[in-house]
Parts: sequence; C-alpha cells; structure tokens
Amino acid sequence: MINIIGLGYIGLPTALMFAKSGIKVVGTDYDANLVNSLQDGKLTFEEEGLEELFKESLSNGVEFSTEYQKTHTYILAVPTPFIKESKKLDPKYVISAVNSVLDVCEKGAVMIIESTISPGTTDKYIRPEIEKRGYVIGEDVHVMHAPERIIPGNMIYELENNARTIGTDDPEVGNKIKGLYSNFCKAEIIVTDIRSAEMSKVVENTYRDINIAFANELAKISRTDNMDVYEIIRTANMHPRVNIMQPGPGVGGHCISVDPWFLVGDYPDLTNLILTARKINDSMPRHVLGRIRDIMRKHDIKDISKVGLYGLAYKENVDDTRESPTLQLLERMDDHLAFGVKVFDPFVKERIVDHQFMNFEDFMNEIEIVVVMVGHDHIKNNMDFIKDKHVLDTKNICTFDSVYKL
Repeated sequence: MINIIGLGYIGLPTALMFAKSGIKVVGTDYDANLVNSLQDGKLTFEEEGLEELFKESLSNGVEFSTEYQKTHTYILAVPTPFIKESKKLDPKYVISAVNSVLDVCEKGAVMIIESTISPGTTDKYIRPEIEKRGYVIGEDVHVMHAPERIIPGNMIYELENNARTIGTDDPEVGNKIKGLYSNFCKAEIIVTDIRSAEMSKVVENTYRDINIAFANELAKISRTDNMDVYEIIRTANMHPRVNIMQPGPGVGGHCISVDPWFLVGDYPDLTNLILTARKINDSMPRHVLGRIRDIMRKHDIKDISKVGLYGLAYKENVDDTRESPTLQLLERMDDHLAFGVKVFDPFVKERIVDHQFMNFEDFMNEIEIVVVMVGHDHIKNNMDFIKDKHVLDTKNICTFDSVYKL
C-alpha cells in the first residue's frame, strides 16, 4: 500500500493514477473537510479528465483519511512555501509530514518527497529530523526525492507522459521505486542522487522564469518606443535557434514564481541573473497598473470601479489562483489606495476577493475598461461582449482592432 500525504493539486492526481493502476492507495490530508468531500465522491478542484480518473480510482478502492497509515511506502506532496523576507524555503510542512510518517511507518519504509524543495533540503532538514529520532537512514527508513513535473490544466497527460527523476542514496531501492512509478508513467524515469534531483527541479522552473522575464523586458522596451513586441517576437522566432516566449501580466503558480527564490535565498551572491529575472516578472503587475492609468487618462475615466479584471487564475482554463498575477495586481492597487476594481473568472466559483462577480454579463455591464489578465477559452469565445469596451489585452488574444497591449 502507498500512503500519499497531501491531497492538493499534486497529491490527489498522483494518488488517483496509482489507484487506477491497481495499487492499493490511501490518501491522507490534515484538512478534514477536504477528506470528507473526497470520501463523499466530490472533487475539490476542477481539472480536465480528473472526474473520470476519480470515478475509476474509487471503483479500484482508493481511500481517503486524515490519519497516516502504517505501511512501507509514502509519497509526500505537501506545500513548500518560501519565506518572503529571506527568500528561503520554509520547510515546516515537510518536516511535520516526515515526523508523522516516522510515528507510524514500518521498518525499512521508503519516504518519497514529491514536493519541490531547495537544493540541500534533504541534508539540511530531513536527515537531521530522522536521525534525532534515532532512526538509521538506509536501514530503518529510506529517503528519496521524486519531484513532480505536472501543470494544472494538463495534469493527467503529464503524469503519464512527462519524464521523471528519482533522487536516492541507494540505486537499488531507487530502481524499485522507478518500477512503482512505471505503473503509470510511460516516459523515461531517471535514477540519480538526491542533490541532483533537488537542483534539477528548481533549475527547470528557473530557466522558464528567466525566459519569460526576457519577453517581459522586451514588452517594456517596446512600450517606451511604440513598437509592437508581438510582431518583434514573431519575426525573431523565425530564426531556427530563437524561441522567445510571450510576455504577460506577471508570473503565477506555485512553481515558476516561487522556485527561483530558493536559489536566490540560498546563493545570494551567485544569482544575479536569476534575481533580476524575478524582479522583472514581479514588476509586471505594476506595469499593467501603469497601462490602466494610461487608458483611464486617455478616455477621461476617473472612477477605478469602472475597471474590470478578467481572470483570477494564474493560467488559462484552470481554477488555480496561487500567486496569480491578478492577485498581485490587486495588491498593488491596494498599496495605491485604488479600491473598487471589479473582478471575474469563470473558473473560480467561490468569492476570494472584494468586488468579485459570479456572472459575466453583470460584470461587463458594470465596467468601461476590461483588462484581460488570463486567456481562458471562455473569453476567446465571448469577444463580442468586450469589443465595445476599452480593452487592455495582456495576453494578446483579442481578434479585433483598437485594443491596448502591454
């Protein structure tokens, strides 16, 4: 049996994939409401293909509990936030989960950490936590790091088709865990050392963050001299060795907007490029705020409540709002005493901010300026509703003229 700890965006789909493969799975989470919902057959977030996978896994006997199970294999998929002041990883959730596993696990149990952690976390926090309990690592318990590589909106496909990395002290045990993941993962699974596994995951997201920052800096440069950044990128990308990403209103999610800070926090004297990229991407909500101000001035609109932000999620066609650029923008507005801006997102079913509308038409009727923060398919299919407004399109999806861009 596998006990999967943490039933959020990573843990739950992973648990369901193992259960679908015929493996006995118990998912554990401290949130009793979440566990009760899953026990009642109700999913806690939306994801393409997840409903079907959930039903199949239920028929295969997947269970959910608030209690850690006595077993041989554990997968930890708990939150790993960073401390905003120091930019370092906050390991408290991982440490708590590790101790809870140690309270119940069988001798020789394997503890696999899927949560993204900064390089050296296993050596700095996890090994000492285990050793101070009197356990011998490699005998009483095995520690591994198998970082997740999936993204909301495409989780099921990526669980099956993305390559995986398993970091381990013991290649023999690592290969056994490789066989476990091979029950559903069709792609290559690499067995390596733990530090390499820790670093590789953080580096993947840092690479993307840096490339997004380049596109965002190009957008700022182009804005100062009235150039079309999208045409510039399109033309430059015709070169066979150039692949510039698209600019946007900021970077959100729990990966790209967080993981690079781990490196900045741990290696402050060596991360000049990474820090600059983070600053550029974190500055984009402020840039959007400046563009809103320009449009309001041009059209003599003095009431901020006439501005509507379309999209609360951090990316297209999901309900995940973690670190979303819209929430970052609302925070900037709050800093400037700009209260009353309207907000709508068709995927976010609960009210999480002030002045959030649950009906699209009501939202549109209340505003004169619509800021497209997320390129949901919903807005692409409803262009007729927005074309008569003043539109700031931060995602370059609008198909009509007279649109303001970044």
